[in-house]
Amino acid sequence: MILFKTIRPLQTKLEKLRNNKLKIGFVPTMGALHAGHLALMKEAKKQCDIVVCSIFVNPTQFNDKSDFDKYPVTIEQDIFLLETNKTDILFLPSLNEIYPQGTQHLQHFELGYLENILEGKYRPGHFQGVCNVVHRLLNIVHPDILFLGRKDYQQYLVVKKMMQDFYPSINIKAVDTARETSGLAMSSRNMRLSTNAHSKATVIYQSLQFIQQHITERDVDWLKERAKEKILQGGFDKIDYVEICDAETLLPVTVAGPGKKFIALAAAFIEDVRLIDNILL
Repeated sequence: MILFKTIRPLQTKLEKLRNNKLKIGFVPTMGALHAGHLALMKEAKKQCDIVVCSIFVNPTQFNDKSDFDKYPVTIEQDIFLLETNKTDILFLPSLNEIYPQGTQHLQHFELGYLENILEGKYRPGHFQGVCNVVHRLLNIVHPDILFLGRKDYQQYLVVKKMMQDFYPSINIKAVDTARETSGLAMSSRNMRLSTNAHSKATVIYQSLQFIQQHITERDVDWLKERAKEKILQGGFDKIDYVEICDAETLLPVTVAGPGKKFIALAAAFIEDVRLIDNILL
């Protein structure tokens, strides 16, 4: 694995690879890597000749500074994981390398209603920060395919929209959520949970499974209320949302009839750690 900390040498290397007709896959991360990230790398390896991973904890997507300050940093372990999983290139930039003009005057992206619902409602500015960093990273790497996890489903749709405007020639692929044996969605935030909370956190997935099992026979509002009850009774302290949406648009649905794809999504707090999950219905 080759490690680059600055843009120009990385781009010189990537240009040589492109000239040799090699297909480049890109997996952007914020580090604290786990098996979910490795599943993205594996899929990228399947579909591409070269896999580029970046590790950069992006401050502009944290609307809560304490959340940014608490974000786990495990860089030595991350490098070891990437090397043992045969990642070709790691890009490990500094803040100044990604935001040479600072983070005060960021580009604004037209994202429509997508940035104001669900995650956008509870984390104002989050998706503008995501789009700013992904835009900069894509401009640096220029991959053939960008790989994102389906756990952050709304983020996937937001980035897809941004790419249609700025990078129409780059493909984007969503990779299924990697789960622990308990069903809990793998997340870097799981590292902040106590053993007790980690065990209880599986109820968020179980509540979404409950919706999935009963979607054809029960009223949408009733299902959402039962799911919320399950999450709170299971040990979570607060719920931001449990929603059932059209999987293509993320607009909420009142009736989940045949002929369309639907998705159930949830965000809730346990031990001041905010976890999200979703399940296709």
